[in-house]
Amino acid sequence: MIGIFYGSTTGTTEAVAQGIAMEMNVADNDIHNVADTDVSAVDAYDMLLLGSSTWGSGELQDDWTVFIESLKTKDLSGKKVALFGCGDAGCYPDTFCDAIGLLYEELQGTGCTFVGEYTPEGYDAVNSLVCKEGKFIGLAIDESDPDATDARVSKWCNLLK
Repeated sequence: MIGIFYGSTTGTTEAVAQGIAMEMNVADNDIHNVADTDVSAVDAYDMLLLGSSTWGSGELQDDWTVFIESLKTKDLSGKKVALFGCGDAGCYPDTFCDAIGLLYEELQGTGCTFVGEYTPEGYDAVNSLVCKEGKFIGLAIDESDPDATDARVSKWCNLLK
């Protein structure tokens, strides 16, 4: 069973979460805004899709602050985790989608298995925390290239399936 957990300030990451849910056939009650969700909600799922926009100089969206502190103390052994996020490669190429990289780093000691990495094609920014060893560790949505969003979501979801 898949649970989607996201933090969104302007609504962009929420919209991406909704798009992923449609592609992955995830019910509305399995989509959670971390601003008003208890971390125990992750217990019900085998696969967690975690999303955050990147703010400031490469920071997690504010609502993740408390949630990630609790999440990283949980034993996530046996769970698959896929990461997604939004950023602006045009204005912030060096910190593009760093929130994905921060979630990845925070969850290293939880026992989860990360899935959803891919070779970035059609991106100009590949020097941020989202990129490890030439691959993106999660779905990176570039707000400076909105016409590519739907295709990128669809392609990533097919990879997860």
